[in-house]
Amino acid sequence: MLEIVLFCVILLAAGYWATMFVMGRRDDVIHGKFVHAEEAGDFAPAAMPAPPPFPKRPVKVVQSASVQPATAEAKPVDSAALQSLLAAIQQDLKSVA
Repeated sequence: MLEIVLFCVILLAAGYWATMFVMGRRDDVIHGKFVHAEEAGDFAPAAMPAPPPFPKRPVKVVQSASVQPATAEAKPVDSAALQSLLAAIQQDLKSVA
């Protein structure tokens, strides 16, 4: 398996070298210099587009009127109301089972 990988890498390098040689970039093939200083001025750099605007922070949603804040003025729940709630829950559980 290692031999196959090495053979493929060597084959890829040879193909790259042959392509550069045929395309006339013999300096690149021999010296490995892909950017020459004298050729740098021949090409105009591509203009960078303006970055998109950064999104604004989300606005906090105001609490709706249906949600009541907990206050100290809340009525205390008596024992009879809790007993009736417990009886209703037990009845629902019995009807499900």
